[in-house]
Parts: sequence; structure tokens; C-alpha cells
Amino acid sequence: MQETRFDLIVIGAGPGGYVGAIRAAQLGLKTAIIEAKDLGGICLNWGCIPTKALISGAEFAQKIQHASTLGFEIENVQFDIQKLVQHSRNVSKQLVAGIGHLLQKNKVTLFKGTAKFLAKEKLEVTDKNETTQILSAPHIIVATGAKATTLPQLPIDGHYIWSYKEALIPEHLPKSLLVVGSGAIGSEFASLYHDLGSQVTLIDIAPQIMPTEDHEIAEYVQKQFEQKSITVLTQSALQKTSIVDGKVQCEIYTPQGMQTIIVDHVLSAIGVTPNSNGLGLEALGIEFNKKFIKTDLWCKTNVVGVYAIGDVAGGPCLAHKASHEAILCVEKIAGVHGVHPLDRTRIPGCIFTNPQVASIGLTQQQAMDKGYPIRIGNFPFQASGKALAMNNPVGFVKTIIHQDTGEILGVHMVGHEVTELIQGFSIAKTLEATDESLAEVIFPHPTLSESMHEAILSAMQRAIHI
Repeated sequence: MQETRFDLIVIGAGPGGYVGAIRAAQLGLKTAIIEAKDLGGICLNWGCIPTKALISGAEFAQKIQHASTLGFEIENVQFDIQKLVQHSRNVSKQLVAGIGHLLQKNKVTLFKGTAKFLAKEKLEVTDKNETTQILSAPHIIVATGAKATTLPQLPIDGHYIWSYKEALIPEHLPKSLLVVGSGAIGSEFASLYHDLGSQVTLIDIAPQIMPTEDHEIAEYVQKQFEQKSITVLTQSALQKTSIVDGKVQCEIYTPQGMQTIIVDHVLSAIGVTPNSNGLGLEALGIEFNKKFIKTDLWCKTNVVGVYAIGDVAGGPCLAHKASHEAILCVEKIAGVHGVHPLDRTRIPGCIFTNPQVASIGLTQQQAMDKGYPIRIGNFPFQASGKALAMNNPVGFVKTIIHQDTGEILGVHMVGHEVTELIQGFSIAKTLEATDESLAEVIFPHPTLSESMHEAILSAMQRAIHI
């Protein structure tokens, strides 16, 4: 069989894969990309983008609900969830088409099909018609992402028991929903469906919701959820589900004892499993770390010429982390000078709940566990003129500063549009700004960003407006 030779091949066209392929082509490498399903991966098709489109509808629903505060009386409001779902799908479709155009523009060769290693520099690609072809390259990047994890007691059937995919394309708005898992995906869907009008219960085996977030942030969000009538159960686990009269009967272990609730649907959001099966990695001798492909600081595996980026190489499972790894991996391969390895303390995280959550760096507990002497700053949006004017003063900004050096160890935010604010602290950490240098920055007034400044000043015992 004829073999087609490239300088670099990427397996998977998600936010890591397609970015890496484009950057490689920009650097003059003859590049191919292999995708079995849809360009854009989970992020554009069934993750980041479509969920945010649905959340935009939920945000609008909340604005309608509170319109009277701003002088508007809105009656007889009707909602068609199918139209919102169609908006979500249209957004994804538009962006996926854009990726196809970008690949063509940069002269990246696209192969549709599944890939399998025949050797460390050789791949077999099989398309939907079972036609195979051989591709080879001295550098091959695995960027196959991850899929939803399943539990034996929570078998996803696509009707009663949902994964995130079914939750994105509901036929109707459920009257009641149980969300299992309170990470970013679970918390976002719990918030989204509540704001659209569902009765929601959110459970997690961990002591707090949003287990990776700072405790103070998680505690605040839980109180906000509960005030909105979302039932939150921590240190709780789903033991059994059964279908009774067209409903899902759920038996849940809680610290207070067993509880039984009946809901229309259950959403499983308990985490992800890497898409590494079927690639022939084991035969190559690729090493794994808890099912994820093990890599070094430059995304290299233990097999020369084979690399892994994004979710398949481990957390945090974030699109922007995958894209960043793609760039540094390809630039290192191409011999670009000044490439830096990934600093995980500089990866921002965003959760698009209501209220939103954004963070970067260490939590307060992590900083204490490392033995750092710290100062804490805190500024509530209740003291922000812009937040009050927008009728959305919920939340606060929390800064964690090294006592001796002024280094920004971590920042944690909860409130309106904090996912748009966190990039300011991302830039600050990347430029190694200190509290003293940020204190000198002139923030515009009136803006939500002033709260970032005040939170830095608070850690220095210099806050003006609290």
C-alpha cells in the first residue's frame, strides 16, 4: 500500500489538535490532521461552545424575571426550548465550518477517519467506507481528547439518564433534574436548567461542590444555589436508579441517611475518561498515568517522535490548556527559540454558572499546604458601583499574595462576568507582576475590573472602598 509522508501528523481535530496543525503549517512543516468525527472536537460540538449558547438563554430568562427592578413589566412570557437548542447548534455549526476553512487556508491536509499506530512513525487511517491508507511522519501528536465517564449504577441510556450530549439537545424542558457531579460541567448544567425553570438537585461525593475551587468560593456558590432553591447534597452518592411510571427513582446516600427522590431525568457529570483505546499505543510501549498518556514538560511521551496534548494527556481538561500545549509542543518540534513549558499555575479556570466562577493559581488551602506565608485580599461586588448599577452585586474577588515577595499565588472570583475579568490576573501572573506593581495600575471607573484592584489593595491593607 502506498505511503504518504508528512513532517507532522496530528490525531484529533479538537481545540488542541487543529491549533497544533495550523501552527505547524505556519512554521513550514508539511502537516496532516486526522479526525474521526467532527472538526472542533467535543468543545465546539458538544461542550464549551453549545453550553454557553444555552446559558445565554438562561441569562436572558433571569433578566426577564428581574426586569421589574429596572422598571419593566413583562407578562405572558413564552419559552420554546427547541429554538434555544437550535441557536446552540447553529453556533456550533458556524464555528466548525470556520475550522475547515482555517485548515484549508493554512494548507493542512485533512483525513476523515480513525487512526491506529502501525509503528512509531506510521499510521493506518480507516474511513467510514472501511478504506485504509498509510500515513507516516517523524512527529505524531495524539490529541484525541476525552469522553464522559460512566458508572455501573448510572447507565446512560440517552432518554432517562443523560450525558452532557443529551443535556444539550433536550426535546423538552424537564420539570425536575438530578445532576450527579458538581464539577464545572455538572454545576453549569444545574445552574442552566434551574434558570430555565427546572427543579434541580445537585449531588457530589466530595465535601464541597466545585471540588477543585477555593473553599470560600465553593461555599458561596452553594449558598447562592440554595437561595435559588437548587437542592445541594455534598458527601452524597447515587446508589441506585430505577424507572418507575416514566420517572427516574433515585436512591441517594447522604450523611443524614438514605434519601429517595423522583425526577424526570438524571444527568451524569462525574468526569471524563481519555480517548486512548484503539490507537495502538500499548503496542508501541507508551506509558500511562491513571489512564492518561504520560508526557514530559514538552508534551513528549516516552516513545521518541510521539507526543500527546490536551485531555488525553491529563488535566486540567480545558480547551485553552490543550491549545497552549499544542503551540508549545509544535514550536519545540520546529526548533523555535524561547519556547516555555506549560506552567500549570498560570492556567485560568472558568465555570459559567450563575453566578460565574473564575480562578487562577493556588487555592488558599493549597498555598497553606505548601507552607507559603500569605496575605488574603477580599473585595465584594456589593461595594462596586458598576455592579450595583447593573443590579448584579453578587460575589467577590479574593487574592492570595505571598507575604514576603508580593507574588500573586492565586486569585478566585465569583460574580457577574468574572470569566471575562480573570484574564487580567492571567496577564499579571505571566508578566510576574507583584501586588505593588498592580497597585500602581490605573483601573477605569466605573467598571467591574475596579474590584480586582481593590482586592489587591485589600491584601496590602490599603483598600479604599471597604
